[in-house]
Amino acid sequence: MRLQVKGKNLDVSDSLRSYAEQKLRKLDRLVPDLAQIELELCVEKNPSIADNQVAEATIWAKGQTLRGRTATGDMKASIDGVVDNLERQVKRYKEKRRRRPTEEHPLAKAPAAPEPLE
Repeated sequence: MRLQVKGKNLDVSDSLRSYAEQKLRKLDRLVPDLAQIELELCVEKNPSIADNQVAEATIWAKGQTLRGRTATGDMKASIDGVVDNLERQVKRYKEKRRRRPTEEHPLAKAPAAPEPLE
């Protein structure tokens, strides 16, 4: 897994970068080694927005691109939120890929054939 942490309207400190890398390592066991993860941390400049600390993450994996965005008042809480969001998306994506094509979806049962009239 390749990881890139960027800052927009924000200088990413070493402690914040290491915190983000530590949290994103949770996804390491879920995504393939060739996947690329980009985390962009930014601060909204609008004073009317209370949740101005934003974390946006994108995962480029084989066949699928997953995105997550979380805004809170604290950058570490935003990172936690976006990691939870991406973890949920990756698990759902892997479950869809694991399902066999012959296996039917539990909600997509075929209607029963009508009984012939005598």
